[in-house]
Amino acid sequence: MRSNPTHTDYGEFKGLIADNPNFVPSNVDGICERKGRFLVMEWKRPKETVSVGQKMLLQSLASLPNFIVLIIIGNTDEQTVVDKFYLVQPQGRCIHVGNGFDSFKQYYSEWYAWANVS
Repeated sequence: MRSNPTHTDYGEFKGLIADNPNFVPSNVDGICERKGRFLVMEWKRPKETVSVGQKMLLQSLASLPNFIVLIIIGNTDEQTVVDKFYLVQPQGRCIHVGNGFDSFKQYYSEWYAWANVS
């Protein structure tokens, strides 16, 4: 049985940077690395939004060479559920790339094959 995912609260970081008091850490829900290539995964429940700061972070990561960034609508509470998933573009646009966990597993396998090339 899976335990409930923990939530990290960075509220205590607010105000630490005097000239940018809202600058606080952000988290991503998953990251894989294979031979210097990265897959970043941010999970959101249906109707949950990406904060402005997190959007900026994900776009910045997507602009880096060898980084693939996905936003996955679903959850991993009791079992893995993927409704749909999107590829984050550096310009901020997200491209719909798949529906369902089977489609995500295929994408994940294809990412690994791409990353595994020396």
